[in-house]
Amino acid sequence: MGIVEILGVAGSLSLLAGWRLYLTILATGTAMHFGWLPLPDHLAALQVLANPWVLGVAAVGTLAEFLADKIAWVDSIWDMVHSVIRPLGGALLALALVDSSDPTWQVIAFLLGGGGALLSHGAKATTRAVVNVSPEPFSNAAVSTGEDVATGGLLALAIAYPPLAIVIAILLAIAAVVVIIALRRLLRNLKATLKNALGDGPPAVPEAPPY
Repeated sequence: MGIVEILGVAGSLSLLAGWRLYLTILATGTAMHFGWLPLPDHLAALQVLANPWVLGVAAVGTLAEFLADKIAWVDSIWDMVHSVIRPLGGALLALALVDSSDPTWQVIAFLLGGGGALLSHGAKATTRAVVNVSPEPFSNAAVSTGEDVATGGLLALAIAYPPLAIVIAILLAIAAVVVIIALRRLLRNLKATLKNALGDGPPAVPEAPPY
């Protein structure tokens, strides 16, 4: 893989780690174990992800995340706990994919990887905060299942077709920004509506008497 493909794969993995960190590690390690993700010689150390112990821990984490993510509010607690873990995991994944002999690219990869994972994590957590407002229990499971399918599909594309990885990374970053902006506005509107319904909104200004 060339530098553009490596950065594309690193960006895609980091952004997807913000959604599903353990699934990303499990899929990447499995791809390396079976040789689906060819790596240049200077990234041979990354084969540690294909270690059976690493794969086992990632599989347990994937199962736990899959179950926790389907239960309203439990998923928000899970997201809160992983607010540091996911960005750090995304940063380390990106860092591992870049040539260790070039400190400049290492720093850039670490910052962009952590930032990308934090961005997608923020979009996911904000989405769940809005979905959890719904009184029925099915929306959360439906959104979570959609995230599972999207993460798995995009991971498969990025690993099988590294030239597409940079496009996937750019689209994921743009989508995360749009989602965060839109959902924050929606949350503000919901909060204002709730305050008005409870009588906590700003007092109405009386109309001036006609002359």
